[in-house]
Amino acid sequence: MKMYETYKTSDLPWIKRFPYHWKNIRNGALFDYHHDKVGSAFAEYDLLSLTTQGVRRKDINDVTGKVPASYSGYQEVKNGDMIFCLFDLDCSAVFSGLSHHSGMITSAYDVATPIITKVNPRYMEYWFQSVFAGRYYKIFSKSVRYTINWDVFKAIKSPVPPRPEQNQIVRYLDWKVSCINRLIHGYQRQIELLKERRMTIIDNAVTKGIHPDVPMKRIDGNWMGEIPAHWEMVPAKRLFVEGKERKYPSDEPATASQKYGIILQKDFVEREGRRIVIATQGLDNWKHVRPDDFVISLRSFQGGIERSKITGCVTWHYVVLLPQEQVCPEYFQWLLKSKSYIKALQGTSDFIRDGQDLRFSNFVKVDLPQLSIQEQEEIADYIKAETQGIDNAIPRIDQQVSLLREYRTRLISDVVTGQIDVRDEVIPDYTPETDTEDEDAAESEVG
Repeated sequence: MKMYETYKTSDLPWIKRFPYHWKNIRNGALFDYHHDKVGSAFAEYDLLSLTTQGVRRKDINDVTGKVPASYSGYQEVKNGDMIFCLFDLDCSAVFSGLSHHSGMITSAYDVATPIITKVNPRYMEYWFQSVFAGRYYKIFSKSVRYTINWDVFKAIKSPVPPRPEQNQIVRYLDWKVSCINRLIHGYQRQIELLKERRMTIIDNAVTKGIHPDVPMKRIDGNWMGEIPAHWEMVPAKRLFVEGKERKYPSDEPATASQKYGIILQKDFVEREGRRIVIATQGLDNWKHVRPDDFVISLRSFQGGIERSKITGCVTWHYVVLLPQEQVCPEYFQWLLKSKSYIKALQGTSDFIRDGQDLRFSNFVKVDLPQLSIQEQEEIADYIKAETQGIDNAIPRIDQQVSLLREYRTRLISDVVTGQIDVRDEVIPDYTPETDTEDEDAAESEVG
């Protein structure tokens, strides 16, 4: 890729130079700020959400997450406005979004209309993606929470090419980003197929065993379907009892994560590299957890029940399950996270619709298989061996996805800062392809 012929020194500390003919213009001269509350007419507006996948419509009747007592304090958003999250600049999930919808959004955000005689809104969208990727606006904050207000924001300058050049930059990036997204989706499909194969191996082994020649039997209403004739289905409370032991003085706070299992909160912060609220007070009612205990977390209906490999304590909202002598923890680790079991668990209540937590009373409604400890160990060893190759392959493919996303981020940054000249690039016909980084787009935390 070629560079521009001449450059000038940048006013921004994270960029050394801009093309000589570009202008550095204050954000306040590029946007018309407005903060119009919807008041009592809020029912006439669509509810909007600023997410990692852009500005989305949100069901106003969705009771998950933070819900206000009234939407009258929300502000109006017009189609073509940009929404900015100017707080938590060090760790927020999203910084800005160009809205393609009219509606309303929380007043915690700042809303402004791009002045289209000066800027292409899509160019500014790409520019602020670059700003967010580097968390560059942190340096303008003087608060503990890395917050800036609109007065600070509007004083910061942005690089502004001539309007026709902005249009070409948008066309070029739309094309190149679509090409990168298509490659990402190919790798993601490979990962999905591997995960489906992994889940099939687990489901078949935990519900049918690993010896295909054994006689099978059917029990009416059994969620596992046909099972080996020598297995029995027994009440769950015969294999697991509820643990109610309070935390020990030496216990450290832990959390249940589908990604890491039961993990100490401090270790979760270190692995994720982002800030969360660490519990330090009100721990007296928390529950003691030992290795091989199982924990029902608040969202267990989505991903099974987590086995602990550490000693610690979990919030009293969680349910601790203590395995009895007939339980091989390695086998039930697989069974309780199998697709068949999760489906059976979901059938015990309507909690998915009304927000009810999964409790011990739900857990005991699903009978569990009883088989010898030896056979449980055999099945657990078989699953571990059969899934090891898949578990090794997925991170390698995921690494390719990460590298492509890093390349996409760098490309956007290089183009919108003028380090690459794309004015003469010919854009071919192509099918636009958007990113699918998150199945459930993360929403910037407000509150």
